[in-house]
Amino acid sequence: MPVIDADAHVVETETTWDYMDQSDMKYRPLLVGPVEGKFYWMCDGKIRRPARDPLSDPALEEQTARDTGRIVGVSRAARYMENIEARLQHMDELEIDMQVLHSTIFIEQIADRPESEVAICKGYNRWLTHIYDQSAGRLLWVAVLPFMAMDEAIKELRVAVEHGACGAAIRPIEGNRLPTDPYFYPIYEEASRLNVPIVVHIANANPANLDLVSQYNGTGAAAFWRFNVPTVASCHAIIASEIPEVFPNLRFSFVEAGAQWVPYVVADLKRRRLNKKLPDNPMKEYGMYVTCQTSDDLPWILKYAGEDNLVIGTDYGHTDTSSEIEAMRNLKQKGDLEPAVIDKILYDNPKALHNL
Repeated sequence: MPVIDADAHVVETETTWDYMDQSDMKYRPLLVGPVEGKFYWMCDGKIRRPARDPLSDPALEEQTARDTGRIVGVSRAARYMENIEARLQHMDELEIDMQVLHSTIFIEQIADRPESEVAICKGYNRWLTHIYDQSAGRLLWVAVLPFMAMDEAIKELRVAVEHGACGAAIRPIEGNRLPTDPYFYPIYEEASRLNVPIVVHIANANPANLDLVSQYNGTGAAAFWRFNVPTVASCHAIIASEIPEVFPNLRFSFVEAGAQWVPYVVADLKRRRLNKKLPDNPMKEYGMYVTCQTSDDLPWILKYAGEDNLVIGTDYGHTDTSSEIEAMRNLKQKGDLEPAVIDKILYDNPKALHNL
């Protein structure tokens, strides 16, 4: 069976912003630093996300492999899309047929003004279009949308899908709004029409919330509260909301938070007094997909998620707790799932999720 990596990454570089319209160059993100050895992106007049150059540190990659047994290292050319053919060759070595690409910088808020967000999102999406065009259709991607300007977001989604985008990204917290806010219904309607999913990758676009949960959490585990917890909560909230009934053909995916939380969310929802009766398997009936990890207790999770709604990814290009370049092979070798279920996770489910 073919293998689809449902969570791979592009890591933005200065080249990324060369794809912005010439008229938008005044909004171009700038690389600033170093500050204590680190570089950062300045977008819309503010320091935003760190630039991810430290990811290419061989010593860090080797230490991660020693400490966790997870291989995370990839070549600089493949990580930064400096050589797309090198990326495809590495995928061949890993026995991966297709990757779904997610952003790095957009894990947090990248602008305060609608015009800045529109320009930066368009530039990023044009870069991904170029990557897709050079990959013979093997490097699919999830579009980022300027939600501060909803009309532009809808236009951008249409253009993106025409050029290889297989999903629309939304963060668990978008400014002062959650994904259940009817403000996003026009995007949900358009995604339904285009038959692409709404992709909730771990993220948080509310700076005040990020500051609050990070300020007293210097243990090295702050990212769990900043990014993972909102992602899990967004799945819980969407299932409980009217969205599955209002948009019955819309699919959602929840990416890079593991899947160990699925039984908790499903069991908790069934104990609550909701304004509706949940189906026996809300994950399947409501089109909710989750990326699992090889460290998850998959036989237990499958009792709650079913066999048709788990996918898996490598987190290719990053070196965090979700990164595992050999995840596809390791899933096959783990020995706790039937081959037919493994085939679903590696191919059938991501194919259905992204309408490939």
